[in-house]
Amino acid sequence: MMRQNLKYSKRIVIKAGTSILTSKDGRIPEGPLERLGAQILNLMKAGKQIVLVSSGAIAFGMESVRLETRPREMPRLQACAAIGQGKLMHAYERFFSKHGLHTAQLLLTRDGLESRSRFLAARKTLEELFSFGALPIVNENDTIATEEIAFGDNDVLSVQVAHLIQADLLILLSDVDGFYLQDGSRVRDVQSEEEIDHELMRHLKDTKKQKTVGGMKAKLAAARIAMRLGVPLAIVNGREKEGITKFLEGEDAGTIFTASRERKNARKKWIAFSAARRGALTVDLGAWEALQSKKRSLLPGGIIHVEGKFERGEVVELKAANGRVFGRGVVNYSWRELEQIAGKKTAEIHAVLGYKHHDEAVHRNDLVIWS
Repeated sequence: MMRQNLKYSKRIVIKAGTSILTSKDGRIPEGPLERLGAQILNLMKAGKQIVLVSSGAIAFGMESVRLETRPREMPRLQACAAIGQGKLMHAYERFFSKHGLHTAQLLLTRDGLESRSRFLAARKTLEELFSFGALPIVNENDTIATEEIAFGDNDVLSVQVAHLIQADLLILLSDVDGFYLQDGSRVRDVQSEEEIDHELMRHLKDTKKQKTVGGMKAKLAAARIAMRLGVPLAIVNGREKEGITKFLEGEDAGTIFTASRERKNARKKWIAFSAARRGALTVDLGAWEALQSKKRSLLPGGIIHVEGKFERGEVVELKAANGRVFGRGVVNYSWRELEQIAGKKTAEIHAVLGYKHHDEAVHRNDLVIWS
C-alpha cells in the first residue's frame, strides 16, 4: 500500500501492547490510554471502522496484586488476567463513554476461530457492532487460555482479527517508530517475505520485558502472516502523541509491510491461517512440483507418509520430503483411508477401499500453497 493511499483505509485494526499502555517503571497511568483513545476517537468521527486489539489485562492484574515480574505459571497468569480484564475494559469505557461512544469486549482463543461456524459467528458479531457505531476491543481470553490454544501474543491475534473483519490495514503500535536496522536506519517499506527472512531477522535486538511477551520478533512473525493474507501491516510509534494520525496522513513514519498481490478467497484464508490442523501429508517430489508450479490437486499416488489422526473434511498440513511445510488443505479421506491408498493410482482406490469418494486426496479448490 502506497503511503498516499493510507488515508483511504476504511476498516482498520489497531493493536496496542502492554508496553504502550504502561510507563517505563511498569505503572499504568491514564495518559497513554487517553492518547491512544483520542486518536481512535478522531478516526471513528471521520467514518473509519476501528477494532482495537488491546493487551494489558495481565499487567492490570499484576499491578492490583503487586507483582513486579510476569508469572511463568499458567494458573497465575490466568488469575492476573481475571483480575485485570475488567479493569482494562473499565479504563477504556470511562474514556470513550465521555464522548458518547460504546465499547464492546470480545475475548478470543485460537480454538474459537478454528471452527468455521464460530469464525463466521464472530465476524457477524463484529459487523453488528460496526452497525451500532461501537468500538470492539479484542483481547485473548487469558483467563481460560492454555499453552495449546493460546495465541501467545496479541500481534498474532491482531492478524487473525484483521483477517476476521477483512481489514484494509493493520497497525501494530510499538515503542519505536518502525523497524530499525543495527546501523540505526529505519526500514520504510518491506515488499516480500524474503526481505523478512533474509534481511530483517538478522537485525533483531529484542530485550526481555517483564510484563510483555511480544517484541519485534513477534511483529515480524505477524507481518509474514499478514502479507500472505493480503492485509497491509504497519509498525507505528504508539508513544508519540499523534503517531497514528501522522502515519495515516502519509507522513514518513513507521514501517509498512506490503500485502501479497495473490488473491485468496475468504475460505482459503481460513484454511491457511485459522483452521485447526489435524495432521500432515508428506508428498514426493513429483507431487510437490505439481502442486507448486502446475496448480494441480493432490492425488493419493503422490503421498508418501500420513501423520496424525484426522477425518474426512478436516485440514492437514502439506509437507515436502525434507519436512518443510509448504501448504494446507482439506482432505477427502480419513487418515485410515489415506494410509491404505497412499502411493496408489487413482484407478486403484476402489479396489483397495471398496469405494471411492473422490479421485483427489485434496482437491485444488481446497488447497493453499505457499513457496
